[in-house]
Amino acid sequence: MSLPNEPVPPTTASLATDEMQTDYIVGQDNIEGRLGPFDFDVHNRVFVVSALASVIFIALTLLFPERAGNLFQSVVAFSTGTLDWYFMILVDFFILFCLALVVLPYGKVRLGGPDARPEHSYLSWFAMLFTAGIGIALLFFSVLEPVYHANVSSPLGTPSPFGADGALNPEAIAEATAMGLAGTFLHWGLHGWAVYAVMALALALFTYNKDLPFSIRSVFFPILGDRVWGWWGHAIDILAVFSTLFGLATALGLGAQQANAGMNFVFGLEVNVTTQVIVIVAVTAVALISVWRGLDGGVKKLSEWNMIAAVLFFLFVVFVGPTLVGLSGLWSGLTSYVTEFIPLSAPFGREDDAYRQSWSVFYWAWWVSWAPFVGMFVARVSRGRTVREFVICVLLVPSLFIFIWMGVFGSIALEQLYASPADSLVKEYVIDSYRPELALFGMLNELPLTGLMSTLGIILALVFFVTSSDSGSLVIDTITAGGKIDAPRPQRMFWATVEGLIAIVLLIGGGLSALQAGVTATAIPFSIVMLLMCYCIIKALNGELRRLR
Repeated sequence: MSLPNEPVPPTTASLATDEMQTDYIVGQDNIEGRLGPFDFDVHNRVFVVSALASVIFIALTLLFPERAGNLFQSVVAFSTGTLDWYFMILVDFFILFCLALVVLPYGKVRLGGPDARPEHSYLSWFAMLFTAGIGIALLFFSVLEPVYHANVSSPLGTPSPFGADGALNPEAIAEATAMGLAGTFLHWGLHGWAVYAVMALALALFTYNKDLPFSIRSVFFPILGDRVWGWWGHAIDILAVFSTLFGLATALGLGAQQANAGMNFVFGLEVNVTTQVIVIVAVTAVALISVWRGLDGGVKKLSEWNMIAAVLFFLFVVFVGPTLVGLSGLWSGLTSYVTEFIPLSAPFGREDDAYRQSWSVFYWAWWVSWAPFVGMFVARVSRGRTVREFVICVLLVPSLFIFIWMGVFGSIALEQLYASPADSLVKEYVIDSYRPELALFGMLNELPLTGLMSTLGIILALVFFVTSSDSGSLVIDTITAGGKIDAPRPQRMFWATVEGLIAIVLLIGGGLSALQAGVTATAIPFSIVMLLMCYCIIKALNGELRRLR
């Protein structure tokens, strides 16, 4: 995913409209100077606190990995077990909030004012929405989730086709397949994109319509007034930094695990934390080169190449694999997703704790932690759209693409599993031994050109790794530079390095449970920020409606 190279936020908020008037100037609290050969231009409090806290976290986790691992497991248990109801209600509320914006008069408000017009065609805008928030997860979870949910975690208590004795029950296959896909679509569809839509809409409204700095703190001007430029605002931005850091580190850690597993599958390279650390170091080094080359010469080109490779990869699986199986499975999964949408979204009265707590709640926390990152991207490319148009497209366009990708991959993997359970690598990696990073390669093993396509899968994972790191460092740098989008490149390089180091220490400190803990720990406080954000959005929209009358 990349951020477009275009001018967006104003450099001053002195022309803010109606009740949002302020004399704050972007960068007025920054410290500028030179440290050795490097220039810097950072917010004197947000950057210092975020950087010091990141360094302390990295150092303590490396010094006390066992204690850190135990702490991470406790955080996961508390977040997914005790607060499961909270996260379920939270994300359900975001969907209802988005739907209300579509049907109420707020929908006619235009981002940028009545005379603003879209800066990108629908095709270009859809392509950029497609890239937002989509990356390593497409490869890591597209086979793993449908197979696991159909046979192990059982959304809404759907019986697995495999009985207690391991025997296959053919009559249960169709229902398990449909619900396995529906359960996967729940995690990657409307719920998650509603989280992104709230964040992106808030940033777009207060930047384009209220002429406030392109910063998350600006959204809270209706509540805090000019205090938003003080410590209240600093705390909001620091929370956003850590939310983004840990959300990205989780994706990077999963990407390293999958790349390492693919190298083991194709080349026999040993799967262990040491190898994964080497992968993170190597790819972070490439990301630093990309950061130094800038948007046009670095991440933009990598994103374009990766997009082409991803489409070719998908088309290969569709046409070389059992095409009709993939498409029919996609349809049955979509049908079940629609019919079971409300039961799957319900926070209470359910018995599928393994599915709801271990999967859904973790995902809702992950989406919240990624919201500052993706929200800033979506806001930057959506000026000129009406609120109604914006919400509908942000919810539907990326969701449909993900449904198609995961529906086809998941259906083909399930067909391989049920056709020959004794010989299925998918069954071995997902059900028998649970090696999730190998799930995709197990499916590719049954298709022609296994070695070539597995190698391409590894390359895709690594390049997604680079583009996520580069784009994430740009977003974090914007926040810690007081809203400036043209801060010195060494600052982005610093944050790209920190992202890689946090991914490394989380892997050392407990693997997947540590990655989950990093996400949920930051998502809890930031979710409260997002709830308050909804109130601020309504305040801003009421002001815009008054201007239209």
